[in-house]
Amino acid sequence: MQANPFIVGKPVPPERFVGRESEIAAAFDQIHNRSHLAIWGGAGMGKTSFLQKLESPQAWEDHNMDFSQAVIVRFSCESITPFTPSNFWGEILSLMKDKLPDESALQAEIDKFQLAEDKTKDSLRQLLRKLGGQDKYLVLLIDDFHVALDTNEQYDEDAMQRFLGECRNLAVHSTEAQHLSMIVTSLKRLNELGPKLNPNASPWYNHYLFVQLETFKNKEIDQFLQMLRIPYLREAIKDNTGGHPYLLQISCFLLYRDLVIANAPTEDEFVRDFEAGTQQIFQNIWEGCSEVEQTLLMLMALSSLKGRLHTQQPQQQFDVSGIELIFSQNEKDLIKLEEQGVVTHTVNEGKKIYSFTSSTMERWVIQVLRQTNEEWLQAREKVFLNLMSRQQMDKFTKAIKWLWDNQDKIPKILEVFGRFVSAFPKGLIFPGN
Repeated sequence: MQANPFIVGKPVPPERFVGRESEIAAAFDQIHNRSHLAIWGGAGMGKTSFLQKLESPQAWEDHNMDFSQAVIVRFSCESITPFTPSNFWGEILSLMKDKLPDESALQAEIDKFQLAEDKTKDSLRQLLRKLGGQDKYLVLLIDDFHVALDTNEQYDEDAMQRFLGECRNLAVHSTEAQHLSMIVTSLKRLNELGPKLNPNASPWYNHYLFVQLETFKNKEIDQFLQMLRIPYLREAIKDNTGGHPYLLQISCFLLYRDLVIANAPTEDEFVRDFEAGTQQIFQNIWEGCSEVEQTLLMLMALSSLKGRLHTQQPQQQFDVSGIELIFSQNEKDLIKLEEQGVVTHTVNEGKKIYSFTSSTMERWVIQVLRQTNEEWLQAREKVFLNLMSRQQMDKFTKAIKWLWDNQDKIPKILEVFGRFVSAFPKGLIFPGN
């Protein structure tokens, strides 16, 4: 049986990586210039896959770079528990040793540094100097760098300030900086994270070029769907996933899995499998949102549900009028949600109309609302009143209570998927089988 070309459950390997041409090119430009890059994007945007692509010898060849000159170290800050500067520098030293199996002198030097109880950037500086003497340089590919911008019991804000200053000093001000390129990923822009800035000093993140991983555009979606070879599902899949890389991946994985074995699923089976496969990503997205962002998503979901109910059941159910004013007053938070790939917008008569990137995420938020209770409403009252008037909050809470009492009136799961269900293949055998 032909292997499924779509990967779910782990990062996409370099040979199956699709799209991001301009972002990859920017990364190699920074590496070539021994400069630094900060990649950021929401959950499921492919940040880890991006770093793995940069580690691929073929990618280096494609960008006319000499892979043999680079010592590439890739790791996630989530693997450093607890995160401390000493553990961070120690992880780099350990991985560098693994990357230098034929360099006994450098390995001996690393062993010496690892004996120190407190590892610092100074150990790395000395190693960079020796690498430079061999016409080599270090490429640090650091995933989940936002972990380094959150305190823990062994890592307070003062320690964080010192650590970030050390990173900047090593990357910019030291002589050894010419032998280093540092590429980090994070869920949000670095300037939105980390400690308060010193108004009398240059920001600690100033040495990075910032590049955002956004949802896929039409060209990238087309590249992705070439592997599926069912072109008439393109628009339906785009509507269902909004070009979100993870949602696109799992959607195509399920279609390929079922169609390649000539066992086309029913629409209901596919949608339920899709929901089950996306639960965790939506949970991660939700937990990564602030209470204000969560409230805006709730309002958006209720407004959309109201529109569907009005089409099917014209009688009045609940009132969400005035939502446009709330959105216009909180556009900064909506922009953040859009940057994370959670929502998108269109412009109608000069006004921005926001909607969910994925219809499944919209349904997931409705499910969250259905599971709330009076205690939850009371705990959130302060957040609500910071976003809306008392009158608007009363409408909002009444709408939520309507959900509690009228679960049987919420549209069936398939109705949420609209165009996708209408385009779903009937008894189709996968092309070429």
